[in-house]
Amino acid sequence: MGEDLPGRPSAGERLAALAALACVAAAAVLVLTEVARNLLAVLGAGLGLMLCIFAGWYVVSRRGAARLAAGLIMAAELALVVCSLLYAHISVLRLALAAALSVLSVAAARHALRRSRGALDSAARRRPVAAAARHPVLIMNLKSGGGKAERFRLAQECHRRGITSVVLGPGDDLLQLAKDAVAQGADVIGMAGGDGSQALVAAVAAQSDIPYVCVPAGTRNHFALDLGLDRDDVVGALDAFAAGTERRIDLASVNGRTFVNNASLGLYASITESAQYRDAKLRTAAAVLPDLLGPDADPLDLSFTGPDGTSYQAAQMILVSNNPYQLAHAGGRGTRKRIDGGVLGIVTARITNAAEASQFVALQAAGQARRFPGWLEWSARTFEIRSAGLVQVGVDGETLVMDAPLTFRSQPGALRVRLPPHAVGVSPAARAVRILARSTTADLARVSAGRSAALVTNETS
Repeated sequence: MGEDLPGRPSAGERLAALAALACVAAAAVLVLTEVARNLLAVLGAGLGLMLCIFAGWYVVSRRGAARLAAGLIMAAELALVVCSLLYAHISVLRLALAAALSVLSVAAARHALRRSRGALDSAARRRPVAAAARHPVLIMNLKSGGGKAERFRLAQECHRRGITSVVLGPGDDLLQLAKDAVAQGADVIGMAGGDGSQALVAAVAAQSDIPYVCVPAGTRNHFALDLGLDRDDVVGALDAFAAGTERRIDLASVNGRTFVNNASLGLYASITESAQYRDAKLRTAAAVLPDLLGPDADPLDLSFTGPDGTSYQAAQMILVSNNPYQLAHAGGRGTRKRIDGGVLGIVTARITNAAEASQFVALQAAGQARRFPGWLEWSARTFEIRSAGLVQVGVDGETLVMDAPLTFRSQPGALRVRLPPHAVGVSPAARAVRILARSTTADLARVSAGRSAALVTNETS
C-alpha cells in the first residue's frame, strides 16, 4: 500500500503530526461534551431515526395500504427527530469549532504523511516518462457523457497532436474497431467514453500488450478516478500519448467479459434491467422492490461459497470488483486504494427484514458495515455464482444477461496503462486520511517521534 519514506520527517512534518493529533483530540472532547449536555435529545433523535428506517423497509417492500401506513409512520418519526433536535440546546459555536479543528487535523495529517496535493504532485514529477507514441489511436464515443467528446473538440485536438481519431458510429462494433486499429499499427490506443467502453478497448490493448490511455469522456468515469486522473481535464488526458508515465494494472472478467470497475448482482441489477428505469428511476424502483423484498418474494437465486467455505443460497446484493473498494469509511468511499493487487474484491449483503435493515443502516452510518451479520467482504483470485437460470448482471454500468454459472477472474497486471505526466495517479481512497483510524494514528505518532511513515505513490491507486 505504500513504502517507507527515504529519510526522516522534517521539523515541519513532525509539528504537523503533533498538531493533527492535538486537533482531533480537542474536537472529540467538544463533540462528546455536547452529546453529554443533550443526552435525552440525542437518544430521542437516534430512536426516531431507527424507527424511521424500520418503517422505510415496509415502504419499499410493500404495496397499497401497508405502504401508505408505513409512509405515515416514517413521516411521524422524522418529525420526532426534528423535535428532538429543536429541544436540544446545541451550541453552534462549539460544533463549528469542532468542525474547524477536524478540518485542521486532516490538513495537518495530510502534510505530515505527505499526502497533500503538493507532495503527490512532487511524487508524480519523479516518475519516469515513457517515449511518445509513434502511431497513437483514440477511439471516441461522441454520445457518451452527454456529448463530452464534441464539447471538448477531441477530434480537432487529436488532429492537432497527430493522434488518429476513430469515431464510434451507430451499429459499429467497438471491439472490432479496436482490433482493427491494433492490426493497422497502433502502438498506443485509447478510449474516450464511459467505463463500459473503456473496458472493451482495454481488453484489446491487454491482449496485444500495448499501452492504453483512458480519456474521461463518459458520465461518471469511475475508472479514471481510480487511476488518479482529473476527470474534468478531458483534453489534458491526451498528453499521455506524447509523454505519459506507464504502469501495469489489473483487469477482471466475468464469463470472459472484461470489466475495469465492477459487476453487480441482486436488487440493483434487477431494477436497472427494467425498460422504464432510465426515464423513471424512483417509480420503477417502487414498483419492482415489493416483488424482490416483500413477504411473498422468492429469494434471489444467487448461490455462492463464502470465504470460509460456507455455502449461501441467496443474497440481496453481490458486488464483485477489480480489486476491493473502500466501502466502510467516508474518506475515499466508493473508490479503490489500488488496482494492481491481483485480486477481486467481493462483497455480499443479505437483508431479510425491517430489523436487519435498521441494523444495517445504523452500522453503515457508523462506518461499521462489516459488523452486520449479513455482510461478507473478502478478496480472492476467482469467484463463482451459481443459479438455476439466466442471471442479470450489471457490468461497468451496463446491464447484461448471462448464463450460469458466472465465473469471475482477476487478471493481474494485464493492462499497461499510460497517464499524462501531470496526473496525480492516486485514487481518493489512497489519498484519504482517516484521522481516527488506528493505522493513521500510529503513523502520526511515528512521524511526531521523528520516524518515517507510509508514503502514498502512484503504485497504490
